[in-house]
Amino acid sequence: MAHIVILGAGLGGVIMAYEMKDQMGRGDTLTVITKDPVYHFVPSNPWVAVSWRTRESVEVDLAPVFARRGIDFRPVPATRVHPDENRVDLADGSSVSYDFLVIATGPELAFDEIEGLGPEGYTTSICHVDHATEAAAKFEEFCKNPGPIITGAVQGASCFGPAYEYTFILDTELRRRKIRDKVPMTFVTAEPYIGHLGLDGVGDTKGLLEGEMRQHHIKFVTSARVTKIEPGKMTVEEIADDGSVKKTSELPFAFSMMLPSFRGIGALRGIDGLVNPRGFVLIDQHQQNPTYRNVFAVGVCVAIPPIGPTPVPCGIPKTGFMIESMVTATANNIAQILRGQQPTHQGTWNAVCLADFGDSGVAFVAQPQIPPRNVNWSSSGAWVHNAKIAFEKYFIRKMRRGESEPFYEKAMLDILGIGKLKKVTTD
Repeated sequence: MAHIVILGAGLGGVIMAYEMKDQMGRGDTLTVITKDPVYHFVPSNPWVAVSWRTRESVEVDLAPVFARRGIDFRPVPATRVHPDENRVDLADGSSVSYDFLVIATGPELAFDEIEGLGPEGYTTSICHVDHATEAAAKFEEFCKNPGPIITGAVQGASCFGPAYEYTFILDTELRRRKIRDKVPMTFVTAEPYIGHLGLDGVGDTKGLLEGEMRQHHIKFVTSARVTKIEPGKMTVEEIADDGSVKKTSELPFAFSMMLPSFRGIGALRGIDGLVNPRGFVLIDQHQQNPTYRNVFAVGVCVAIPPIGPTPVPCGIPKTGFMIESMVTATANNIAQILRGQQPTHQGTWNAVCLADFGDSGVAFVAQPQIPPRNVNWSSSGAWVHNAKIAFEKYFIRKMRRGESEPFYEKAMLDILGIGKLKKVTTD
């Protein structure tokens, strides 16, 4: 009889709980620890930030869902993980022991690394539904007295897609309000080129996204390092390929949303053998930590090296389907260990992305997400906007029902040739 603990209840943590519960034996128990008792669908945050969605419409109260599934729920922040003692300390003074730990915490947002960055500074954020709600209120005030807008992602960021989405969604909303002509827009990004996405592009994302920027009259600055943000002013250095500063600009803004870099949460940082210097969890091909073999990790908290060198640091995004493949591999691997076997399952880390632009969008499929790839495809059109709306409704419904992958979803993905697990040959 094993006690499995999942730390975190975002995308990775919640579906990890659902899939692990399906794999467990009769005497095994499952506990989810999280600081937030309510799940929110992060891909909807750009819509929340222009009041196209309410926070309530994209949230799921986890307690009743977990209760129906027989999952113990501890909505208390973790303060420290002790992998040598198989224990997690909680903020209320209690601790939880485990036989297996799955870390699915997501990241800590490193706003403090740049002066003036973030909701407590002079820019907004769409990383959390709280931030998106605040951004919506600030955007409403902005629309009463419009001016320049700056959006993008700072140095060290790894989640570039939402920055593009929010930029084009703002453009759509401003056009609907008939004030777009009063709003110069600039996209500032650490990427070496538009459409890099931390992935060295997917298909023709460079051409597609550059074309969309020009079509919508959005200027852009690439290989950008943001040095300081003050009220109404952002100082940006453009970095040459040799690392030198080729230009410094002070860009004015009346409204800004800049995505930050990520790091591991405080409960994990500094644990030798568990995390890297940035606090991300070290794993092998089975999502298993090489030092602490009863610890697994899924999602944004996982350590993945960059694709390659860039003038300004860019991380690799951990997209939704990629995270789901990590979850499926982890659930199967723990189940194998519980049955006395060695873990063999490996996630495909495929990426299937729908980036909404308000009235159109860009879709891409990367198999696997990290090159070289077997499939490298991208496309654009109004169909992407409609597909994302449908996916949002479908995914939130799954979360509320306590399901990870209904049989019809798996069958459809199999038909499309988009799997979650690699085909591994064992001797």
